[in-house]
Amino acid sequence: MGRAAAGNARRSRRSSAASASPAGRNRRERGKKAGGSRGGGQALPAGTFDLGAQSERWAAFQERHRLSCEEAARLLLDAYEHRGLVKHTGGCHCGAIRFEVWASADLHVFNCNCSICTKKQNRHFIVPASRFKLLKGAENLTTYTFNTHRAQHTFCKTCGVQSFYTPRSNPDGYGIAPHCLDDGTVHSIITEDINGKEWEKAVKEHKTIRDMSKP
Repeated sequence: MGRAAAGNARRSRRSSAASASPAGRNRRERGKKAGGSRGGGQALPAGTFDLGAQSERWAAFQERHRLSCEEAARLLLDAYEHRGLVKHTGGCHCGAIRFEVWASADLHVFNCNCSICTKKQNRHFIVPASRFKLLKGAENLTTYTFNTHRAQHTFCKTCGVQSFYTPRSNPDGYGIAPHCLDDGTVHSIITEDINGKEWEKAVKEHKTIRDMSKP
């Protein structure tokens, strides 16, 4: 064997020995992790997380409540993100429109005396858009606007009931009619009168109404 070949063989044996050793394996693992994080450290897709000691508890929870992994995760996220809130459900009279909304069990309701709110008795509480979900009936909704056209008065095409709408004061949120909620989740209702006949002045002077739709 020539000197070059012998040198290559010795280097090959040293490399193999280093790779087989625990230190070599650790170096390779560190290299893989470093290489995997070059793209910005992307999070693992859901479903690949190691639940560790909670694996059996998680599986038992799913089985006991007959939930898919997605449904169980949603329950967990809702409970965490909406701490202190209650999930209310509601809808219109004919049932074509159904929704769910996360809000306090003790509702702060506005009673506005502007022209349209007086006509339709539009008492409502305001929530951020992220806490409202339309469950069904999007195709059965129609909208009425007037004046500034900022308020979106949505109602059911079939029965005419407005169970929720987009208020002018909080166009990035929803105004929910408490009387359109299902029974069992409302503990109390406090009603505050708003002088909608002088809307700009009333909203400007109000300390909190503009923040009602903030998460």
